[in-house]
Amino acid sequence: QVQLVESGGGLVQAGGSLRLSCATSRSILSIDAMAWYRQAPGKQRELVAVITSGGSTNYADSVKGRFAISRDNAKNTVYLQMNSLKPEDTAVYYCKASYGSIQSWGKGTLVTVSS
Repeated sequence: QVQLVESGGGLVQAGGSLRLSCATSRSILSIDAMAWYRQAPGKQRELVAVITSGGSTNYADSVKGRFAISRDNAKNTVYLQMNSLKPEDTAVYYCKASYGSIQSWGKGTLVTVSS
């Protein structure tokens, strides 16, 4: 099972930027899709962005135009560039890898956006 380690979270003011990283323990080329989810206090976990092995991307409507998912195959790492952050983006952000019938999750990284 692939191990995922997220990093890059922290405290930022509204309008600021952060870049999250998700390092995988196996070749990212062997993973069907990598995704970022988030879970705010008292809310359900929601999909933020996904990138497939073919490079296709998709975003939640709430982050379109502000967030960008990308990957570095050589580093086996997926990134989430977050710009124009809003207080409502405050959440724990999780990385997920999907390959075959298997889904693996990281432990998450906290993003706090102050107003």
